[in-house]
Amino acid sequence: MAHLFGRRYTRAELLAHVGDISQVARAKPYRLAEGHEEGVLAVDITTASGLDFTVLPSRGMDISSAHYNGRSLAWRSATSDQHPAFFEPDGRGWLRSFYGGLVLTCGLTWMGADCVDEGQPLGLHGRVSHLPATNVHWDGAWEGDDYVLSVSGKLREAIVFGENIQLTRRIWARMGESRFHIDDAVENMGYQRTPHMMLYHINVGFPAVDDNSRLLAPSRSVTPRDADAKEDRERYAHMQPPTKDYREKAYFHDMGADESGFVTTAVVNPDIDGGFGVYAKYRRDQLPWFCEWKMMDQGTYVVGMEPANALVLGRAKEREAGRLQFLEPGERREYNVEIGVVSGPEQVAAIEERTRVR
Repeated sequence: MAHLFGRRYTRAELLAHVGDISQVARAKPYRLAEGHEEGVLAVDITTASGLDFTVLPSRGMDISSAHYNGRSLAWRSATSDQHPAFFEPDGRGWLRSFYGGLVLTCGLTWMGADCVDEGQPLGLHGRVSHLPATNVHWDGAWEGDDYVLSVSGKLREAIVFGENIQLTRRIWARMGESRFHIDDAVENMGYQRTPHMMLYHINVGFPAVDDNSRLLAPSRSVTPRDADAKEDRERYAHMQPPTKDYREKAYFHDMGADESGFVTTAVVNPDIDGGFGVYAKYRRDQLPWFCEWKMMDQGTYVVGMEPANALVLGRAKEREAGRLQFLEPGERREYNVEIGVVSGPEQVAAIEERTRVR
């Protein structure tokens, strides 16, 4: 039963109030026009809870923007939602089309820092965020008294004489809820053992990120990535105003899971409505590593929550450390991530309890 505008409605009650369900909730497809965005397929999801977000089937089935009651949840870069044809895979060329967005996927066979792995040059963060989806489907459907909005599609990372990996993704949300779910299945469609790296780059921006914002997480330990991160390391969870020439910091967190095996993290600004921000929930057995990306520079003002199946040091270092995961022929892995809004002191208190170190 949908909770809308201060009361609950059955399917029959709600439909009696509208000419069509799209009056309150819908999945709306369209194509972007002009410049580097020309031709990009997008789907807007309106949930009737105040949460609206945009899925880009042309760009890895990722979420390029999201708002709650008019407030942006995501950081957005100056690159725009570029068509995948502009992808620059070498070195750090990935950054030329990194639009930020609320969720950007990194992988599927490598992610993290650019490197050379067993003689193969690998650019930053992999190809998957630039793969256009096939079998794309968007819909809204009643499940009893719940109305469920969804976008689904398939992404294939393949090369002759090499990997053949498929990601099947479904993003869905219930009408009236201020959260959505990403259900992923990654399968080795080929006939050779293939490296597999997966990271969810969740980019939280202003106004959820501001001077007094903080990261809430059940961190059992926190390790700075490098010398820059070691500076001011005791304030890894505390944000600051936009700072000229700030050098990005990354921290590796060892997270504790709850009794059901889930990890919850959040970025919360306490100065808006008693608390406003974004949370992410995921299974620790699926995504055992977590990187915090803290970037307080002017314009690049963002906090990344990044659950992953590896660290972000590059595939060569993951292989050397013995952490690199592989998919055997026919093997399938599933990943389930929930992302939602934190709004008001009651929700902040609930998130603080869920992010308590166990």
